Amino acid sequence: MTKKLIFSIFIFQFFISCGSEKIKADIIFINGVIWTANDNLQEVEAMAIKLDTIMAVGTTAEIEKMKGKFTQVIDLKNKFITPGFIDAHVHLLMGGNSLLSVQLRDVKSPQEFSKKIKEFASSIKPNEWIVEGNWDHTLWGGELPSKEWIDSFTQKNPVAIYRMDGHMILANLAALKIAGIDRDTPDVENGEIVKNSKGEPTGILKSEAMYLVLNKIPALSNSQKEKAIKVAQEYLLSQGVTSIHDVDSLGGFKVLKKIHSNDELKIRVYSADPLHKWEALSKKEKINNQWLKNGLLKGFVDGSLGSHSAAFLEPYSDKPKDSGILTANIDSLQTWIQKAANNNLQVTVHAIGDKANHVLLNAYEKIIRINNSKDRRFRIEHAQHLSNKDISRFSDLKIIASMQPYHAIDDGRWAEEVIGANRIKTTYAFKSLIDAGATLAFGSDWPVAPASPLLGIYAAVTRQTLDNKNSEGWVPTQKINVEQALLAYTKNAAYSAFNENIKGSLEVGKLADFVILSEDIRKIEPVNIKNIKILNTYVGGEKVYENKIN
Repeated sequence: MTKKLIFSIFIFQFFISCGSEKIKADIIFINGVIWTANDNLQEVEAMAIKLDTIMAVGTTAEIEKMKGKFTQVIDLKNKFITPGFIDAHVHLLMGGNSLLSVQLRDVKSPQEFSKKIKEFASSIKPNEWIVEGNWDHTLWGGELPSKEWIDSFTQKNPVAIYRMDGHMILANLAALKIAGIDRDTPDVENGEIVKNSKGEPTGILKSEAMYLVLNKIPALSNSQKEKAIKVAQEYLLSQGVTSIHDVDSLGGFKVLKKIHSNDELKIRVYSADPLHKWEALSKKEKINNQWLKNGLLKGFVDGSLGSHSAAFLEPYSDKPKDSGILTANIDSLQTWIQKAANNNLQVTVHAIGDKANHVLLNAYEKIIRINNSKDRRFRIEHAQHLSNKDISRFSDLKIIASMQPYHAIDDGRWAEEVIGANRIKTTYAFKSLIDAGATLAFGSDWPVAPASPLLGIYAAVTRQTLDNKNSEGWVPTQKINVEQALLAYTKNAAYSAFNENIKGSLEVGKLADFVILSEDIRKIEPVNIKNIKILNTYVGGEKVYENKIN
């Protein structure tokens, strides 16, 4: 705990003990529409801040009584405030690196794909790796890229660029040579080296096969990590994100501590380590202050829908002999989860296909049944495709569904072709899970998707796909309302990290993390949610982002 934090807590406790008439607010916000996420007082029009903490909420007349000689007064003029958005699934270093690398997310043709990589390659030094990218082959008809698209102008730069879901990469010839991959290289377990009709590697590597190349990429230096984190931080704040759950596992926590010690960290971070490293984390120093926290472990059970590596109970509709891949040894997974839980570590596991979710729920249930009174808050990351019989188990077992709604309007363009009309009924089953009493925490999966909670809310509420072909919503029975989506990005996301006592809602004594929006998101047509502007982002009562355009 920093000296600054200790002083802040001491002063605030002193303030509470003395009564509000003894100490005046540092900042008051008046004449606004403030959605608090507090069931007992859901909407107020004014708020007072002392140091980094909410001093009071209420009417403008009530809050103006807390104005002192040096109090800053901000007239919201009916602007809308929500608690700061908490993104429950971010790859922080990957996201920062993606901003610093070639941008392929919206590329719509093979020609544009090649052109962008050629331009980027010409801007960097020889031997520098080209990474991230986050391409989506469905945008140009579904043909997977090959190394021949880029080899002629990347001889001096190894390339390992992700498909947007992170479960497939394209490597160029230079990268394949470094990894020792050629026509004679056998597939690895739970992975695939894609080869053409002549038996030559195309450059596409799926699931575990990716690591043949990825493990050859030089580790980022601390200075590179710091640069990536700072770039990522600025982007996230501009989206109204005040806290993240970083599932990167790329070794950025040490750098985050340095940034924090230099008072340069402006976003709150809950950091994950790989599940199989539970023993090392159990022996590490535990950090749990208002800015940095560790103690989360992340594992994997399967891959992704787009790469046909998500594990399903029945074969894919477009590949009748393929049911996906279970990437984990279930006995090992069970042991790791049990050991982690015994050491008071929180566990979350990536599961996308219905088989992966079913297997993971079974593993969680075995542990919960041993001692069902312990508050573990197990999570499933994605919980994307569920069988009907498993939906109620999230509530029964108190498993948190950590989901990313933007994926629904992305995958919705093509998912029915891949898994059929019946299985899509419980794909991104937001409403079914809520109706069953489950807790949903929302995130972005950035850089796989934009780190915009507003786009996530738009996706959850409208389910209008990115190709504009589902005006009433893709699987409209799974649409939820705006407040349900807001709760998933605020109060529920805080709960999913054991942080509901300090953030996630705008209540007295909680951190003053909030966002000012250009419109009341609850009262406009849902299709217009994506057009709302983030005007200001505040973290601990400090304005850390201001929209200069509006």
